[in-house]
Amino acid sequence: MKQFIGDRAIVVGGSIVGTLAARVLSESYREVVVVDRDKVLGVREVRRGAPQAAHAHAFHSRGFRIVHELFPRLPEELERAQVPVPDLGEMRWYFNARLLRQTKTGLRSIGALRPVAEDILRSMTAALPNVTYREETELVGYLADAGRDRIEGVRLRGSAAGSAAFDLHGDLVVDATGRGSRTPALLERFGYERPPESRMRIGLTYTTRLFRRPPGVLEDTQSVNPVASPAHPRGAFFGRVGPETCILSLTGILGDRPPTDPEGFLAYAKSLPVPEVYEAVRDAEPTTDAVSFSFPASVRRHYERLTRFPDRLVVLGDAVCSFNPVYGQGMTVGAMQVMALRERLAQGTPPDSLGLRQDVAAAVDAPWAISTGGDLDFPGVPGDRTPEVVEGNRFLARLAAAATEDPVLTEAFLKVAGLVAPPDSLMSPDVVARVDRHVAA
Repeated sequence: MKQFIGDRAIVVGGSIVGTLAARVLSESYREVVVVDRDKVLGVREVRRGAPQAAHAHAFHSRGFRIVHELFPRLPEELERAQVPVPDLGEMRWYFNARLLRQTKTGLRSIGALRPVAEDILRSMTAALPNVTYREETELVGYLADAGRDRIEGVRLRGSAAGSAAFDLHGDLVVDATGRGSRTPALLERFGYERPPESRMRIGLTYTTRLFRRPPGVLEDTQSVNPVASPAHPRGAFFGRVGPETCILSLTGILGDRPPTDPEGFLAYAKSLPVPEVYEAVRDAEPTTDAVSFSFPASVRRHYERLTRFPDRLVVLGDAVCSFNPVYGQGMTVGAMQVMALRERLAQGTPPDSLGLRQDVAAAVDAPWAISTGGDLDFPGVPGDRTPEVVEGNRFLARLAAAATEDPVLTEAFLKVAGLVAPPDSLMSPDVVARVDRHVAA
């Protein structure tokens, strides 16, 4: 007979990270309740609580490996939904308007619209016998013991006007409510300090539109990605997300906002440093209006630095760290944090609060360094440009130039971007020698 750690775990937030957390908690608690303020089950449209879902998203290779481990049926479900599962190395990546040499790497990604990916994962989680979803239900506050040292549940209220608040007790509470997490304010009511924050102001705007895929477009690759750089600060993600549907997300930084009107949207696409994206969509049939989403700053909350924090409360995902979305790290880093929770639960006891907070922080460290270091390559982004950051960006520019000729370097770079290999792997003697050889040629 299976031994459970506790009777009930509560997950607040039913998006990607909350869904993965519920899947992991189902192994250790008799009952798992997922709470979300929106209707989420069976939903494949952008919903009020996740407006960013309208824009291009990706599970990097490490994220794909994690969700496949948690959901062995994932490939069959993706195939049933006609979702592309591309090799990262066979996409077309442009850095400084130059195409990286394409190569098969075995590094897989999920080429789905985010609401579709969420629904696939959520449906498999909701089918578990001990997982229940409470939709259209809002978090009011946390319940604590008399000493306020331990969280013992949540106070909830239905989203409908006039709904009465009610209490739901649990042995563990997970905050997966995203960037707008109210945990710092809610814990402040109990006398706790707010976590210190790190910020990287970038002034990013995404503008996205879906198109019917024109004949011949994206037949030999899943996506075309002109990545923004200081020399070419306008970027885009253009990819096939279904048999006849493609998504184009245009990006602008430091207040440069891709327009939503049809003429302005196409003019912005035409201004990209490579013509391929504009030529693909200029005569394509749009299937949605263009929508914009602003991302002022990357924000990291350092819960691991707090000397006092209540037991039986776990904070994951964007509630801990929300990254510049152009790096596509958020969902994968959230999945890594969920696996850190799983490892703690595998010890057969409720997770140690400080130990888990340190594990979650460790999952954030390298991706945070990658994204903030890359952002600091743009002269207008405020921040401390240490010698390590400056030299690192110089080397990455040389590596990208060399990778236009050397597929081994493409693979090495994508392993780091896909969070499969650590950043310092790019400084291995073989990689450095290859870069030097190609740049000198």
